[in-house]
Amino acid sequence: MKSEVYKRIIIDEISRYLFTDDIIVLHGARQVGKTFILFWLKRYLEKKSQSVYYIDLEDSRFVRILDLGTEEFIKHLKEEGFEIDLNNTSSKKLFVFIDEIQYLKNPSAFLKLIADHHKNIKLVVSGSSSFEIKNKFKDSLSGRTVNFEIFNLSFNEFLMFKNYHFDEKKVFTEKKKNALARFFKEYVLQGGYPKITLTTSMEKKEKYLQQIIDTYIKKDIRDLADIKDIDKFNKLLEALAFQSGSVLNIAELSNTCRISKQTVEKYLFILENTYIIKLVRPYSRNIRSELFKTPKIFFYDSGLMQMLWLKELPKEIIGSVFETSVFAELVKKYGQGSVFYWRTKDKKEIDFILRIKNSLLPIEAKLNFEQFNPNAIKYFNKKYGLKEFKVAGLRGELRNKAYVYPWGI
Repeated sequence: MKSEVYKRIIIDEISRYLFTDDIIVLHGARQVGKTFILFWLKRYLEKKSQSVYYIDLEDSRFVRILDLGTEEFIKHLKEEGFEIDLNNTSSKKLFVFIDEIQYLKNPSAFLKLIADHHKNIKLVVSGSSSFEIKNKFKDSLSGRTVNFEIFNLSFNEFLMFKNYHFDEKKVFTEKKKNALARFFKEYVLQGGYPKITLTTSMEKKEKYLQQIIDTYIKKDIRDLADIKDIDKFNKLLEALAFQSGSVLNIAELSNTCRISKQTVEKYLFILENTYIIKLVRPYSRNIRSELFKTPKIFFYDSGLMQMLWLKELPKEIIGSVFETSVFAELVKKYGQGSVFYWRTKDKKEIDFILRIKNSLLPIEAKLNFEQFNPNAIKYFNKKYGLKEFKVAGLRGELRNKAYVYPWGI
């Protein structure tokens, strides 16, 4: 892997909170680049002559120190050579980065005491499981944290990691469009984990993805969900990967994997809260209806999805994989709470409804623009008084401004 630490897009947003009193919390799956974001921020602050200290709680020695309480932590900082103003009279801050905060027994109490009694210590922490963090973070932290969700690379970031310059505001030549299409095909087929993107060998890409599945996903979920039958859980993961982009069918998953419906629901909850999958709700102006209709399943990473499903990275894009990649792009650009789908009882369906504030935009994801049928979108737009829509595709002709390449959504 290259030694360069790339600047992720979200860093600009995080940086606005570096000199506030808020505790900065980064949530996200393992291996999506949270640690490298911490490294980038650490280097940035050091260049500004700020005092910075980094702690990795994968090292159990640090877990023991922090679990003993804030006094022991302050003592440790002093032993490391940092001057700690216990009276909070100094305006100079010590920036403390804590990676994998969920390993602490009671991170909430620790963070609260530091935030309330040591104003000159600025905490920036990361965690790999929102489920575990939510269980351990109490209401006492309310108003003290600012939270950021970290996903794998967006396509723009993927291009940056490939050292390919891209300015979405420019009009592209045919040569540039073809190059971007080739890159997007690679992005869809291999996913957006930083380590996978920076690896050139296809054999190594597959091996690293399998390691992420075996070491992080299965281990983390097994530990969190107290899974007794690993084989059945593995079968559920494979079934979900096959169904990415499909409407969730709990009964079918239960029968296929020979797991009770209640256990399937438990596993889905854990998988969603460890950022492996997302259950996308149907859009409806009736909120009660929206909450209780059946969601669709999507994986956040198309490479991971294909390794679970096909046991290898394929050479050509399948429609459901393309739809999964478009979903992931929408989430990274607009946030999880902005993406829905739409379906009627007579099976009119739109892949995505993007809701930003009070505006709605229906979006269809079609690998080839020629596959697009406008009937469902015409019906939806008439029902909701809309005019605009988008068709995101990779092949075929851009007929008008509604037809866009995935990087132009």
